[in-house]
Amino acid sequence: MGTFLRTLIGPRVPEHDLQANRFRYLTPTFILMAARVLLLVSIFFPYWHMELDAPQYPNGLFLTAYCNHLTGDVREIDGLNHYIGMRPLGEAAAFERSVAVWMIIAMFLLVEGAAFIHSKWAVLLAIPAVTFPVAFIADLYFWMRTFGLNLDPDAPLSSSVKPFIPTVIGEGGIGQFKTYAEFGIGYHLAVAAAILIIIGFYFHRRAYRPLQLRLKSQSTASTSV
Repeated sequence: MGTFLRTLIGPRVPEHDLQANRFRYLTPTFILMAARVLLLVSIFFPYWHMELDAPQYPNGLFLTAYCNHLTGDVREIDGLNHYIGMRPLGEAAAFERSVAVWMIIAMFLLVEGAAFIHSKWAVLLAIPAVTFPVAFIADLYFWMRTFGLNLDPDAPLSSSVKPFIPTVIGEGGIGQFKTYAEFGIGYHLAVAAAILIIIGFYFHRRAYRPLQLRLKSQSTASTSV
């Protein structure tokens, strides 16, 4: 193995050291494994919910956003949005939804690869998964802002509704419409995965940093002889 690859991948754990300190080395492995599973499972659960109360619908309207598709009363909400000049919901984050599953699978594989890298470079592979929940919120806010501030001036109710930014989380509303939005189980699983990755790399550093320093010290000593 070349010097570059050894630096990138990090030292291998000697068998006797692994047997003597099994818990220390397996702890980050199992934590990162749990994080990967949570991230992958999040695909199958909702990331965001919104309830809309309107006079025309006494039971309310509901919208649920998964990482790759929308469900619920999409057609009815689009019908109401048409009157205030807002674009159809399906046009929001169309590209993001089309690649979301593959992105999550890629992050799953990156974190899996990071578990086998025993150097500081392992953290780089985990950055996408750690920042994913923040990126989701930022993207959601971007599209809500874009749709709310770019209303069609020729819409039937354009004269009575000024451009606005829909609420991403919590209570909001415009005119006679009231909304309540919250994050779903899928999003919370992604957040839990990010937290576990951070914890996992804390133990990862505790496990492999002493080994790196010991091997570096041995290498320096052998060079000076």
